[in-house]
Amino acid sequence: MTPLFLLPLAAAVAATPAPLSLETKVLAESRVAASDGTTRIALVAPRRIVPGDQVVVQVVYRNAGRQPIDGLVIANPLPQGLVYRDAGAASAAPELSVDGRTFGTLATLRVPLAAGGTRPAGVGDVTHVRWRVPNPVAAGSSGQFAFRAIVR
Repeated sequence: MTPLFLLPLAAAVAATPAPLSLETKVLAESRVAASDGTTRIALVAPRRIVPGDQVVVQVVYRNAGRQPIDGLVIANPLPQGLVYRDAGAASAAPELSVDGRTFGTLATLRVPLAAGGTRPAGVGDVTHVRWRVPNPVAAGSSGQFAFRAIVR
């Protein structure tokens, strides 16, 4: 079932101009026992993904060029098989969209109703995530963003 999620994300990566490279991974959270008896959460490649599973979508960017990249904006469509949950641990919160054109926080987004008017957007309405990299990305450097989602 994993390939279902990677195809829409691969389309976003294919549209990326050089010298920027993007790699998108769909990972699962797994509890791992440490030698001191504590438990930590590790991100691992999922063996099997079924509806209701929680996954982490990680987007890694790298400037493979010789010049810094300024004003970098990374936007990804959310695969139809996923429902946005929240920003990944230690990741900046993405801007969200319910139509691929207007971005903001979930609290500011509205969804049009068939009978007219609008309603507040919910996580199930999110169609795109977008991050703005606040500083220039130096040549040879990289970074990452992540968000958590639930499999439909």
